[in-house]
Amino acid sequence: MENESDQESVEQTLCAKTTEEELNKTFNLEASLSKFSYIDLDKELEFKNDLIDDKEFDIPQVDTPPTLESILNETDDEDESFVLEDPTLLNIDAIDSHSYDTSSVASSDSGDRTNLKRKKKLPDSFSLHGSVMRHSLLKGISAQIVSAADKVDAGLPTAIAVSSLIAVGTSHGLALVFGKDQNQALRLCLGSTSVGGQYGAISALSINNDCSRLLCGFAKGQITMWDLASGKLLRSITDAHPPGTAILHIKFTDDPTLAICNDSGGSVFELTFKRVMGVRTCESRCLFSGSKGEVCCIEPLHSKPELKDHPITQFSLLAMASLTKILVIGLKPSLKVWMTFPYGRMDPSSVPLLAWHFVAVQNCVNPMLAFCRGDVVHFLLVKRDESGAIHVTKQKHLHLYYDLINFTWINSRTIVLLDSVEKLHVIDRQTQEELETVEISEVQLVYNSSHFKSLATGGNVSQALALVGEKACYQSISSHGGQIFYLGTKSVYVMMLRSWRERVDHLLKQDCLTEALALAWSFHEGKAKAVVGLSGDASKRKAVVADRMVEILFHYADRALKKCPDQGKIQVMEQHFQDMVPVIVDYCLLLQRKDLLFSQMYDKLSENSVAKGVFLECLEPYILSDKLVGITPQVMKDLLVHFQDKKLMENVEALIVHMDITSLDIQQVVLMCWENRLYDAMIYVYNRGMNEFISPMEKLFKVIAPPLNAGKTLTDEQVVMGNKLLVYISCCLAGRAYPLGDIPEDLVPLVKNQVFEFLIRLHSAEASPEEEIYPYVRTLLHFDTREFLNVLALTFEDFKNDKQAVEYQQRIVDILLKVMVENSDFTPSQVGCLFTFLARQLAKPDNTLFVNRTLFDQVLEFLCSPDDDSRHSERQQVLLELLQAGGIVQFEESRLIRMAEKAEFYQICEFMYEREHQYDKIIDCYLHDPLREEEVFNYIHNILSIPGHSAEEKQSVWQKAMDHIEELVSLKPCKAAELVATHFFGQIETVIKTIQNQVLLFKFLRSLLDPREGIHVDRELLQISPSITEQFIELLCQFSPDQVIETLQVLECYRLEETIQITQKYQLHEVTAYLLEKKGDIHGAFLIMLERLQNKLQEITHQGENTKEKTSLKGVEGTMMETIALCQRNSHNLNQQQREALWFPLLEAMMAPQKLTSPTAPPLHAEALKSLTMQVLNSMAAFIALPSILQRILQDPVYGKGKLGEIQGLILGMLDTFNYEQTLLETTTSLLNQDLHWSLCNLRASVTRGLNPKQDYCSICLQQYKRRHEVADEIIVFSCGHLYHSFCLQSKECTIEIEGQTRWTCYKCSSSNKVGKLSENSSETKKGRTATSQVKMSPSYHPPRGDPAAKKATSEPVLDPQQFQTFDQLCRLYRGSSRLALLTELTQNRGSESYRLVSGSQGGSAFSSIFQNENFQLQLAPPPVTED
Repeated sequence: MENESDQESVEQTLCAKTTEEELNKTFNLEASLSKFSYIDLDKELEFKNDLIDDKEFDIPQVDTPPTLESILNETDDEDESFVLEDPTLLNIDAIDSHSYDTSSVASSDSGDRTNLKRKKKLPDSFSLHGSVMRHSLLKGISAQIVSAADKVDAGLPTAIAVSSLIAVGTSHGLALVFGKDQNQALRLCLGSTSVGGQYGAISALSINNDCSRLLCGFAKGQITMWDLASGKLLRSITDAHPPGTAILHIKFTDDPTLAICNDSGGSVFELTFKRVMGVRTCESRCLFSGSKGEVCCIEPLHSKPELKDHPITQFSLLAMASLTKILVIGLKPSLKVWMTFPYGRMDPSSVPLLAWHFVAVQNCVNPMLAFCRGDVVHFLLVKRDESGAIHVTKQKHLHLYYDLINFTWINSRTIVLLDSVEKLHVIDRQTQEELETVEISEVQLVYNSSHFKSLATGGNVSQALALVGEKACYQSISSHGGQIFYLGTKSVYVMMLRSWRERVDHLLKQDCLTEALALAWSFHEGKAKAVVGLSGDASKRKAVVADRMVEILFHYADRALKKCPDQGKIQVMEQHFQDMVPVIVDYCLLLQRKDLLFSQMYDKLSENSVAKGVFLECLEPYILSDKLVGITPQVMKDLLVHFQDKKLMENVEALIVHMDITSLDIQQVVLMCWENRLYDAMIYVYNRGMNEFISPMEKLFKVIAPPLNAGKTLTDEQVVMGNKLLVYISCCLAGRAYPLGDIPEDLVPLVKNQVFEFLIRLHSAEASPEEEIYPYVRTLLHFDTREFLNVLALTFEDFKNDKQAVEYQQRIVDILLKVMVENSDFTPSQVGCLFTFLARQLAKPDNTLFVNRTLFDQVLEFLCSPDDDSRHSERQQVLLELLQAGGIVQFEESRLIRMAEKAEFYQICEFMYEREHQYDKIIDCYLHDPLREEEVFNYIHNILSIPGHSAEEKQSVWQKAMDHIEELVSLKPCKAAELVATHFFGQIETVIKTIQNQVLLFKFLRSLLDPREGIHVDRELLQISPSITEQFIELLCQFSPDQVIETLQVLECYRLEETIQITQKYQLHEVTAYLLEKKGDIHGAFLIMLERLQNKLQEITHQGENTKEKTSLKGVEGTMMETIALCQRNSHNLNQQQREALWFPLLEAMMAPQKLTSPTAPPLHAEALKSLTMQVLNSMAAFIALPSILQRILQDPVYGKGKLGEIQGLILGMLDTFNYEQTLLETTTSLLNQDLHWSLCNLRASVTRGLNPKQDYCSICLQQYKRRHEVADEIIVFSCGHLYHSFCLQSKECTIEIEGQTRWTCYKCSSSNKVGKLSENSSETKKGRTATSQVKMSPSYHPPRGDPAAKKATSEPVLDPQQFQTFDQLCRLYRGSSRLALLTELTQNRGSESYRLVSGSQGGSAFSSIFQNENFQLQLAPPPVTED
């Protein structure tokens, strides 16, 4: 129980509760709590529209409901699960079936499978909902239970039942009955230890509705009935159910003469009590036999007196939970099954739970059954329809992250769950939100495991029931009247919902004032869960909660001031109040108590200057969002002064424009705004405070006009002022308030007239004699001409065509012309903006303005013939905008074109030519304009490709392009080539003849023919003759000889003979060799390369000591490598003699200089030549036999004489290569042998492993495999675990013939996957579903001796189907290329790979390699160790 220490005096007055008061609440207010639970039902009906609707899933009705006998005869086959219309209803995760070791004491996590599920964490609900449950220790009852165990040997408590009395059963057969008053006195002690020795422990208790009778069930199967008024034994029943089974449950129904009991054999019996001629009797009827499925939980539907007339009560419904399904049956008027529902897959150790409660759904109160086994709670709503039948609908189910061992309704909206680690979870049913979690391991809950195992009668129960009993605590938890009682080994605890006020007070005791306010606000808004104690209509409830919140807010304010740190930095105090004060402001405004906020709260917080400042700062966001209006003048004044003192002037400005400042000193506020440059605020104060709209403009003009008139650059501050002035004028002329809102409608015309009159004033109010006329218009034009004219344009749009508006427009235009045209201090851009504005206005259909046309001619002269040539692009852009805006009608077009050409305004020329469809002249405009010359290609392409242009126009454009083709090619060769190839690919030869410059022709042809240049054209349509390609190759030889070979590799359409002649003409020997090779003259190509190599070697031989050795050697090495590559590419297609004709001359060429090298030659030469010779030898060893090479070397006249010292290096290098290859071969063989051995071991282990069937009966006929004795029948076991008779499988057509062998398919797996037949070549199976392997067992069948088929089957060594499947699985497990395949391909393609890489596009046939497979993975790992 809570025993908090005394708090401060304020807290004591608010929330102090003593232990005695809490106990008094626990017992004396039971009736009111019961009333609350039914008030809750009424509220649920009343506010049904505000709740989340339950999603209903109709369970289809059947014409003839099943009889109880038919259900008893159903086979509890877990595989044939009940299928709902919506499969997601039973979306329960599959569970593993490993260890089910559990402990009766669940306070420890050891051995509990639910820990595996604790992956997601729910948020801490204490701060959101407070403490929802109040739990108390019943000290009197607890003490007397311990005393009874000590003094009268009553034993430990085993069961509890609660009504208006509390009955506790003990392990020695006594029933202790206590009162529920404050004293908790022991009323009765029923039974004796001697009877307990005979009957065993009390295993179940039940009290009837009027609390007059008590039923006791015993561990050895007896049942006794007691009179609770007199304490007399009324009945002792010993023959109600089979002997040797414990009573697990005994329950009274609403009919006091009818009770239900459930024994450890899984059977359910109906007990009918009668009294005839003063003799009390009991009749027993079996409702459910445990031999057909064990029932371990029963729950009759009880209705309170308030619902005794409910139509459903006449059926006397009973819910029963077996190990595989639940049943709802009606006991009256006759026994009838109304519904069955299977669990689906679940943990066999989880406890089935049932609980009834009346709830309001769809404006009707009906019973709802909650059932659970594991971590999913299902809700079934039971209704009675008009025909009198019962209709069951499934509601939204609840997914949990823990396994349940108890489920209790505390009211129609709130449920209390107990998980397997003894944690209570309070859940709101409709939102499925967890409200609170309470640890109750201190209760030391009593478990009923011994009764479920029936230890008192020898433990004669099934393993499944004993497994469920590990966590069973049915008899240890009892609920009544909104209270839940928990029976511990030495104590009894009671839990109940706290009232709303108590929940708030509990948070206050914990010093959680912010959370208390948040919780109270949720009560105020009707969003709180598990609410108790609030009644009446919504307004009344809100008023009650609001009063309580105001009390808390006063307490909160006092606490904020009292707990303020007296010492330390000012930042610490500010942080303290920033945490506290916003809460007060927020809740005062939420409660709409501005009177409280600005009077008592403000006065209280003003005692501390820091708190006052924080309070004022808290108001800012509400003011800026317009949620706070009607601030008192004092607070408003303090607010502005506070922000001004803290130098937060931007905040001051933002606040002023959102406040009603009429109650302040206007002049003082304006002065403050002007001094601190708060122009928005100043304008707002003038407009709203004094309805003055002109004064702000005058003040701003005085600042920005002098520097503009003097030609000075404005400061950043002055630019900001000018921009604000423009926006302000625009808002005034549009009827909008500045900076936000709208001007009152009655003031809009007046404001517009005042602003116009102000702008067109001839002189300012305090004008000097030197001031020019129309100062305001002149200032705005100098500041930003374009934006000022845009403001005027928008204003003209809004004007109605009345006489005054027309006069204003004409007057403004005349002033603009007078100011700008008669002055030379405006730039061309500014003048152009004015005339563009005028052109747009004159082009409108309803135009009433008049502008002298000569003014436009003056502007044209001004733009096209300036005194200097500066701002060329700006003047052109201005004139173009003027023409596009409609000003072209003001000019003579021929004069305009002449002046534009003279001024080099090519965009103007293009605009005019396009109007006259002279597209060919536009090409000249692009080519002459350096800024846009590259755009000419897109323009020509668009004209030639976009429909809408005539053939004559396209021809003229193309002719103009041909006239300028050289210019186009020099500009961008790629674009020019793409243009020609796209539109005139048939005239390419004409274009080539037109281009006289050879360099440009080379660039053009390269762009056209070389695909690497990237022009987008269809080369199949581009039929280019070989002569053009050869012309390009000749130009390529002239201008870029280094790129000839690369280009030839990608080029097409050239003749080899003619190309060879061209390359020979320009002495490009490498190119000639390439072409000869391509032609097929390998020897000719080799001779050319050999000659080049010999020439380079000769240069080295005759070099002096001072020449560049490295450069020469690099040249030799490069030429040698190219020659080797030539030989390698072609050796595959040559015979031995032809190969020797290539390789030996090359070797001779490399060895010859070594014979001629003089002793004085640099030593580097000799070493380098030897190294290069070794490269030749290594390369030719792949194509020439080693003996032939050695013989050729030894036959050489130089090496044949004397010792072998000179060729010793060559021979040793060859021997090293041989040793390396021999080692590689041995290593490969060893690896392959290890792999083969490991694979065979795995295969042998797989095919000899046995299969474990899931059940001992056939999955088709449901008979045990031993019961059928047909001679030829065999047993088929699949790897998925299903077992069949072979005759049953044949009847379902589950056999298939493959390669003369009979293959079987699993009937259940294949039918669930809708697989009809297996593909003949398919050996793969669907995971976990289809299994095509099987083992045949035929204990009773032996084939005849003379059966030839049998002999044939035994004589041929073939794999059986199981071995086939195991081998397939092994192959899939190690899918990929074997090491042997890798090494084989490396050996075969050792030479050809390099050839393919070098030859590039020359390879003719497609080549498929395992290395090119995207799934290829080279796994360099040792073979796995084989376990014997």
